[in-house]
Amino acid sequence: MTKTDSKDLLEFPCHYQFKAMGLSGDEFKDAVIAAVEKHVSVSADCVRCRPSGKGTYQAVSVIVTLHNYDQLTSIYAELRKIDDLKMLL
Repeated sequence: MTKTDSKDLLEFPCHYQFKAMGLSGDEFKDAVIAAVEKHVSVSADCVRCRPSGKGTYQAVSVIVTLHNYDQLTSIYAELRKIDDLKMLL
């Protein structure tokens, strides 16, 4: 069995979906969009929000085009800085 570097799993440029879960409300959604926009442009039609069953939390999905592996890791690092973040996929 050969060891595969995670950089080799994606071919760039590619479409990639970031999904962040946190407290419901515009503040969290805006923070997710701002974190991603620091590295790539985000179109409004590529952002989806889905509330939890009780409405306490929400999942924010952002689909963007990545051009290299550094963008991927930088965006994940930026998303981890969001205060209300509960889970990141």
